[in-house]
Amino acid sequence: MKFHMPSKLYFGSGEIKNLGSIITEDLKAKNPVLVTDAGIARSGLLEKVLPQLPGIQVFDQIEANPKSDTINRIAEEMRSLAPDLVIGLGGGSPLDAGKALALLCTNGGRIEAYEGREKYSQAPLPFLAIPTTCGTGSEVTWVSVITDVNRKFKMSIKGPKMYPAVSIVDPDLIRTLPPSIIASTGLDALTHAVEAYLSKPATLITDTQAVKAVDLILGSIEGAYTDIKNNRQDRENLMFGSTMAGFAFGNSDVTAVHCISESIGALYDIPHGIANSVFLPPVLSYNLPACREKMAGLARLSGIREIDDTAASEAFIEMIKNLSTRLSIPRFKDLGITKDKFDQIAAMSFENNSTPSNPRPMVKQDYLNILENAYGQ
Repeated sequence: MKFHMPSKLYFGSGEIKNLGSIITEDLKAKNPVLVTDAGIARSGLLEKVLPQLPGIQVFDQIEANPKSDTINRIAEEMRSLAPDLVIGLGGGSPLDAGKALALLCTNGGRIEAYEGREKYSQAPLPFLAIPTTCGTGSEVTWVSVITDVNRKFKMSIKGPKMYPAVSIVDPDLIRTLPPSIIASTGLDALTHAVEAYLSKPATLITDTQAVKAVDLILGSIEGAYTDIKNNRQDRENLMFGSTMAGFAFGNSDVTAVHCISESIGALYDIPHGIANSVFLPPVLSYNLPACREKMAGLARLSGIREIDDTAASEAFIEMIKNLSTRLSIPRFKDLGITKDKFDQIAAMSFENNSTPSNPRPMVKQDYLNILENAYGQ
């Protein structure tokens, strides 16, 4: 059993105020650059960090599901600045983009050349992650997910030197998120935790973190959704749960939920958290026969008192469906994806490198069946 977590984590409300000293004292950086998206720039969150970073170059062109051509274009400009630190500020897209750009600054070429595990020859630049949503987990993982625009396929670029050097997780940064983003990113974090627990590579250490993450997220997401600004304990617990889920899946793996959601995200630019929220229940239903006892454990953790493991697991799945409805998550059939695309989505999902981690063996037809079942709900 192996567990790897080299990132230094600063967690707490108001922790962002220490950004300047962390950069100079912990990271010894003198020429950082910042990667974010236009939404963060408009939200006012940049104003919390820019006064601590006088003169910093900001790259705010990152889109949802960051694209390879965007990464390659920014990398050319970034290399000319010779930075010694890349800072990612935002949700999963800016954080994943920041990791990819830190890699390209020291290795050259195009990001497509680094798909897979440890394809770099030189260590990436140090990366500082500052999440502004409660779902990514990227602040404590070694993976960058980038969409190859030519293949319309989400690449996983990973390696032990791609962990953030430092992560600042400040729950106050999510105080102004709209309820819809709290819902989708919070359920994204729940998906990370559940999949980490049920995946084949799970260990005692990742199980411990995943179970606690499920408990924290289920106990806080509705309070945060209702009033994120004033429910301080809920937003702190939601961020704790999200980060702990990142620890868990970063050292175990995700399962078929992510295989489907990454395929859909690559083809349709549907937000990752929405896709995960939609497909968590149908994938759990498919996987139930292979992980009945563990799923029942999660059910009882969440207050379900069924003695029979199958009944408890089914009640847990139904609970997640009802939670998604209360949080106004759209149905699969409302995402604008037509049935004639199911075969392509199933094929891409099967090719995802997390398919072998699913607790129940899967072939393309199984993915097709899940898509059909989800569409009918």
